[in-house]
Amino acid sequence: MTASRSENTPSCIEVTDFFALPDYTIVDLDGPDAVVFAQAQFANDATALGIGQWQWNCWLNAKGRVLALFALLRTGETSLRLLLPDVDAQELATALARYVFRRKLQVRARPDLHVAGRLAAPGLARGPLLHGSGDATLELDFGSDAQPRCLRIQDSPAATDADAAQAWAVADLQLGLPRLPASQREAWTPQQLGLERFPAFSVKKGCYPGQEIVARTHFLGKAKREALLLQVADTAQAGAEVLQGGQAVGSLASAAGHQPRWALAVVSLERDPGPLLVDGQPALPQPFHSRAGQA
Repeated sequence: MTASRSENTPSCIEVTDFFALPDYTIVDLDGPDAVVFAQAQFANDATALGIGQWQWNCWLNAKGRVLALFALLRTGETSLRLLLPDVDAQELATALARYVFRRKLQVRARPDLHVAGRLAAPGLARGPLLHGSGDATLELDFGSDAQPRCLRIQDSPAATDADAAQAWAVADLQLGLPRLPASQREAWTPQQLGLERFPAFSVKKGCYPGQEIVARTHFLGKAKREALLLQVADTAQAGAEVLQGGQAVGSLASAAGHQPRWALAVVSLERDPGPLLVDGQPALPQPFHSRAGQA
């Protein structure tokens, strides 16, 4: 593949060809009740999506903790697609199927589809608008002005490029998109992860699992933690404590990249303005990149 490597951060790698994103998986919801089901189960407003649009969304447990964060695509009148970072598609499809009951809906993992990325702007996809067909190649605008990116769903695997895939994961964190390993699922509320920036949840739609916790936090101003982007030591892993003055003020929800390594931390809003440490090394706060527009 054609690629040039920057001497700076992994997020500056320029890749002109698509490369595999093996940590992304796909689940389809098909049937007359697909949108009704998504509206009842997921935290964002699925009814706001027109055909050919996508949004960030999440599935929460009853305590308002994030089970899965995903891009929700409206691929047809009666079809939706979940594009899932770091989630086993079959496991999630099985879990969702328990709540179908009598609805006219099929939930299925799609191991036959593959996800690829390119660290360059998409050709025609823009903001919340998909380009392509649900039965063929689909492209999404997954970037920002600072880091344009194109994601593609296709029926054949792309070439493997570990460096480019790592640069993609770094760009996710720089946009504020958590990459949650299994140890961090059901650990955080949407507000703690900063998902209002996308937005990936709604406080105006009807009931969904965890909605009461999300709404109470929003309307009563009860949030006590926030998401923070950090540059950390190469040894830092998700779950590591963030220390200030010898006291834990938070922990890492995600980490990616090397030299430098980047992390998304959830930290106390009541912390002091002093320096932070992770794994005994300085952890340097950085600004999030502005994201591409969403529906």
